[in-house]
This record gives sequence, C-alpha cells and structure tokens, in this order.
Amino acid sequence: MRLGQKNPRVRQWARMGTRPLQFADQRTQSAYVFGAVAPQRGVGAALVMPRVDHQAMDQHLAEISRHVTPGCHAIVVMDRAGWHTTAKLTVPDNISLLCLPPRSPELNPVEKIWQFLRQTYLSNRVFETYRAILDAGSAAWNSLMACPDTVRSIAYRDWAAIDQSP
Repeated sequence: MRLGQKNPRVRQWARMGTRPLQFADQRTQSAYVFGAVAPQRGVGAALVMPRVDHQAMDQHLAEISRHVTPGCHAIVVMDRAGWHTTAKLTVPDNISLLCLPPRSPELNPVEKIWQFLRQTYLSNRVFETYRAILDAGSAAWNSLMACPDTVRSIAYRDWAAIDQSP
C-alpha cells in the first residue's frame, strides 16, 4: 500500500449544512507498507519501505518467514505485480506463493486490510515530514494488529482456509 503526502480523501460525517475541512498536500514523498496477515490467527507481519522492488519484496518475505509458526508452512496470496513475480525473488522454504488471476484485486484479502487502514487511520491527513509518513504507516499497522478480531473479520475468506483438524 502506498502511503504519502498525496493521500486519498474519504467521506466524513458532518452536521447538515456544513462542509468539513479536508486538507490536501501537493508534495509527493511516499513510503510503501508491505504487509501480510494470517486471518485465522488474527496476526500479521509488515515492513514500511521507501520503494517497491524485488529487494523490498525479498525483505518482506523474510519478515513473513520469521513470523510463521515453527513447523508450519505459509501460503502468501498476492497479485501479479512485477516485484511479486520476478525470477529474482528469494522465497524462504517455509513460504509458498499463490498468484491470483490477473485483474482480480477483489480476491486478495489484504486489499481490504489496506482499505481499512486508509479509512480508519491514514486518510484526510497531511504529513509534514517523511519520518511522519513512516511513523503513521507503522502506527496504523500496529493499531490493527492489536485487534486480532478485526483482522479476522476483514481478511478471513472461506475459500482460503485450510482445515487443520485431525
């Protein structure tokens, strides 16, 4: 998810007959939140990075790998962005990648996570510095991860669940 000084505006509640202020920033600094969640457990792993490329994706996969329960294997569902599908990608042994069909973002559960973060924590804001962008991305992610029931309700999909009962 891109996060920066040109954030989208979202609808706001306001008293009838009034128009709420929505500040806009013309500067263009951005950072990117690379995140993944385990919806059944309500946990996730993320990094806030300065750019999107295969090196950033390598670091993200390594971060996910560190959070996978020992003895388990993670399946990371993702779209077909260039940095997701490059042959240069280093995939840890405890992770498998599952690429979704082209032009189907609605199948990717993490897209709803990004939408929630934008609407709840990140929209209608002006960030004074690049550090403020990084801090806001980290704080938004950490706030969501502090609410595992919310993560489950946003990202859980029956089609992606694997029954692990004996």
